[in-house]
Amino acid sequence: MTPDRLDRFARHIVLPEVGGAGQARLTQAHVVLVGMGGIGNPALQYLAGAGIGHLTLIDDDVVEASNLQRQTLFTPADLGRAKADVAAEWVRRFDPEIRVTVHVARIDTHNAADLIAGADVVLDGCDNFATRLAVADACVRAEIPLTSAALGRFQGQIANFAGHLPDQACYRCFVGDAFDAQDCDTCADLGVLGAMVGTVGAMAAMHAMRVLLEGVATLGDPQWGQLHLLDGLAPSLRAMRIPRDPACRTCG
Repeated sequence: MTPDRLDRFARHIVLPEVGGAGQARLTQAHVVLVGMGGIGNPALQYLAGAGIGHLTLIDDDVVEASNLQRQTLFTPADLGRAKADVAAEWVRRFDPEIRVTVHVARIDTHNAADLIAGADVVLDGCDNFATRLAVADACVRAEIPLTSAALGRFQGQIANFAGHLPDQACYRCFVGDAFDAQDCDTCADLGVLGAMVGTVGAMAAMHAMRVLLEGVATLGDPQWGQLHLLDGLAPSLRAMRIPRDPACRTCG
């Protein structure tokens, strides 16, 4: 890394759990973010801050006024614009050395494989189970790790999945087949605390970094299949293990 890049990431490099080798790995990594909404906003900011070398942003939605309460990359001037385009512009201003690929598209079973190709990890923060399962299934087939993050109201959940590895669960092992539908509850229906979105998104970014640093730095413990549940009201954090389902149609 050049002297200015060393200076930029000095606070990472001095961490024994990351170090120079870990930071070098982050700068070489490719992360695909699915969903540039509440979770995608803070996750993107901290992944860009960590110096991830290539970020692919996937979202087909546009900025609305109701987004501004929690999606802090956007401003009133962005209303009506594609979220992925606005987010990419932010990355290019923040760190011109990061490569950004944009797909203003809805990811589904037909295009998921192409959209996530070449990723070192996929971070999914989308808002419906049909998309989540399409992404998760594509990750297993492509042997790409998945960081999954979701929230509603004051509750959040984050986990890393590697269903392509022996004895490891995939996301479908967790939710099963009953949720292959678009008609799930949304933030518009249930409400969501803006600061809670930031907490979950930042933790998701850290979880994706754990995947990237596996075998390179001691922070690299992906904790496969470990579901972390955040309660913003208490507040509290607990974890539970997701076992592999032998009957899972994706990884079983």
